Amino acid sequence: MRTIITQKIEQTDTFKSQLLAWSQQFREVVFLDSNDYQQKYSSYDCVLAVDAFTSIKTDHHNAFEDLKQYQQQTKDWLFGYLAYDLKNDTEALQSKNFDGLDFPDLFFFQPKKLFLFKGDELEIHYLRMCDDEIESDFAEIVTYLQPTTYNLQPKINQRISKENYLAKVTEMLSHIHRGDIYEANFCMEFYAENAKIDSLDIYQKLNNISHPPFAAYFKNNHQYLLCASPERYLRKDGNKVISQPIKGTAKRYIDEVLDENAKTNLAQNPKERSENIMIVDLVRNDLAHTATKGSVEVEELCGIYSFEQLHQMISTVVSTVDHSTSPIEILRTTFPMGSMTGAPKISAMKIIEELEETKRGLYSGAVGYFTPNNDFDFNVVIRSILYNVESEYLSFSVGSAITSQAVPELEYEECLLKAKAMFEVLS
Repeated sequence: MRTIITQKIEQTDTFKSQLLAWSQQFREVVFLDSNDYQQKYSSYDCVLAVDAFTSIKTDHHNAFEDLKQYQQQTKDWLFGYLAYDLKNDTEALQSKNFDGLDFPDLFFFQPKKLFLFKGDELEIHYLRMCDDEIESDFAEIVTYLQPTTYNLQPKINQRISKENYLAKVTEMLSHIHRGDIYEANFCMEFYAENAKIDSLDIYQKLNNISHPPFAAYFKNNHQYLLCASPERYLRKDGNKVISQPIKGTAKRYIDEVLDENAKTNLAQNPKERSENIMIVDLVRNDLAHTATKGSVEVEELCGIYSFEQLHQMISTVVSTVDHSTSPIEILRTTFPMGSMTGAPKISAMKIIEELEETKRGLYSGAVGYFTPNNDFDFNVVIRSILYNVESEYLSFSVGSAITSQAVPELEYEECLLKAKAMFEVLS
């Protein structure tokens, strides 16, 4: 059981910064921020969960079943992530590429302390075992000063050279032309060894230049995710399930006319639209596994949305599920998300594994939460920096969708465009 109290907050931006800085004293932290981005499906502007009472950590083997048992037993708020390589739990797949980060494939925790922000109202949910700390914690948060930090600029290396990238995309195109796949998301890693950064400082810089609707700061002891994602993977609200895949990217311009032209060109670009529509079809098929008959609908097709760095093409696919359907089953039958795999999904994942040189891990996985009443909301882990303090290994990956119309050089440029924000905050 939890004790719940409500507070009015006047300077919300200042308080959010203080709240996040205060959270660093805890071993487990999940901070989710919509950055006031106006979206149709949203419960909170900002959420912070800290300090595990219970937790689950596992590799891919039997992971979804273990999570189902844990979620049913706790019947409480749970925060954490699903790594991309959980694909190996649901399909006859494997991941043998290099992994410099060594994150578990799945981690969730039941927080002792939870803060839910909406407008200027803050709900504080504490487990009864520590609810006598609410008043002193709140007093500490509103006076908290973030210490000054210094980052040593890490030397960023590229795992796949440009020449090698072009050759691999050409090979992927040959798979497409043979009919093995229609589309695949091909990714490459940038990394730094002996990296010494202040994770909170880097996250705040990344968030400030991107202001994405699905930002996330995750900490589990010495493992960190600094995420500026614009994409939702999956949300369940009552008996409604919502997926919002992104496929289609265009650069933003300071000049208003050029910027508006970029939006128009993206909306009309046949390659970008075909990429998006292929993934929409895949998502429809995935949602159909748990949907009530005839309930899968495309609510919006190829909508254009503008973010600080990029214009993106986003579609919204929804379905209805029966109240008896397990939330874990909805995730299991749709994961990994189609926007980060390709079509057909299993064939695409096999080819991705052959051509990529890094185990994706948490990149292109999902971070989010479950509510006590079986709802959930998860993002797609893209535009993100992953960091292991213990091994001093830092990593960020970027990718693009390869279709029959792809030009390898242009796909490479799109990857660099997506990597720009990460380079900027680390330099």
